[in-house]
Amino acid sequence: MNNKLFVLAEKIFTIISVFHYASAPVFLIITNGISEGEDEGSLPDLAIINQLFQVIYFITFCLLLLRWKKVVPVILKSLSIWLLFGLVILSFFWSYSPELTKVRIVAMLGTMLFSLYIASRYTLKEQLQLLGWIFGIAIVTSILFAIFLPKYGLMGGVHMGAWRGIFNHKNGLGRIMVIGTTTFTLLALTVKQQRWIFWSLAGASVMLIVLSRASSPLLNLGILLSLLALLPILRWNYIFMVPALIGISSVAIVLYSLATNNAEQIVGAFGKNLTLTGRTDFWPLVLDKIVESPWVGYGFGAFWQGLDGPSAYIWNASAFKAPNSHNGYLDLCLDLGLIGFFIYMTIFITAFYKALMYIKETGTPDRFWPILLLCYVVLSNLTESSLVIQNNFLWVTQLSIFFSLSTKQSTKIAGYL
Repeated sequence: MNNKLFVLAEKIFTIISVFHYASAPVFLIITNGISEGEDEGSLPDLAIINQLFQVIYFITFCLLLLRWKKVVPVILKSLSIWLLFGLVILSFFWSYSPELTKVRIVAMLGTMLFSLYIASRYTLKEQLQLLGWIFGIAIVTSILFAIFLPKYGLMGGVHMGAWRGIFNHKNGLGRIMVIGTTTFTLLALTVKQQRWIFWSLAGASVMLIVLSRASSPLLNLGILLSLLALLPILRWNYIFMVPALIGISSVAIVLYSLATNNAEQIVGAFGKNLTLTGRTDFWPLVLDKIVESPWVGYGFGAFWQGLDGPSAYIWNASAFKAPNSHNGYLDLCLDLGLIGFFIYMTIFITAFYKALMYIKETGTPDRFWPILLLCYVVLSNLTESSLVIQNNFLWVTQLSIFFSLSTKQSTKIAGYL
């Protein structure tokens, strides 16, 4: 009985922690529901956010110690991930802001330990099921916030009326619900009993994306669902798979050509323009700063400090006062240079390969989860920054998959490679 209670307590801890990594709902509450474009007045004390993270780090460390025999093999099979963290630590010595980098190194270590705990405690299938609970709770509470606490659940200011639920911004709700829709779709295709519940939750996730008025998540969701429909082809016999992939590639090239020739009309339908809401106007300025320190960057988390850091060049030259590059790949180069980018891409490509192998194995549709999440990481980081960042939900989820796949054998499978 005690063991059952401990397992239940672990799951509750995991769920609460993931919500905190997703900035929900504590951040929204302590900021009193302030929205972009509103008069923020005096900024609230955000110390409780960091204090809660410190509690999560401590509990995570204790849980890892309790099952160290299962943790050590995962660590030893994921040395490239720790090599990346080693570079994060070393960046302290050349950081533009060593004190800020030191704080973020500690936060990154805590984040990585939590992801290590997830990977060593839960299988990939169990991780997907756990996310089902998390997104289910997020859907219900977001709807309740929007209806009964509109000051918090709906945005004001420049995004008046857009839903944000329990998240601090409408884009946060949209991004989370993309993964939510994918999760519930996979669960609906995998679980035979009462699958209508998962289909209903998938529909509710899509509804929240639409109500959030977030266009990029809606586009990314369409791409992910299209990939989900095509992924079963990878399980076909080699003789049939290759012609199918060639045919799909041909269609994709035609569609890409049409989209390129009609790009202005397409993005206009989403209320955007070809500058991606000003991002492309300041990305060349970001590249200028990358060229100035190409190999090791400016130190982990040390670049974007408004007018007080190296980002002052960009703020002064651009009307877009960005808190980051709005592109995860550019921010990684700013933080850790091309060396960090190369190490990360090595980790990612290895994990992507193993995710493909994971699909090829006989099993249920839930085996598509790792590859779909990794594809979403690629898509979302084209316009947002969540690639290698402390205390971030998408980095936690991505890192958990990296650790989980590191224990998988990468042998070639007959008929596939």
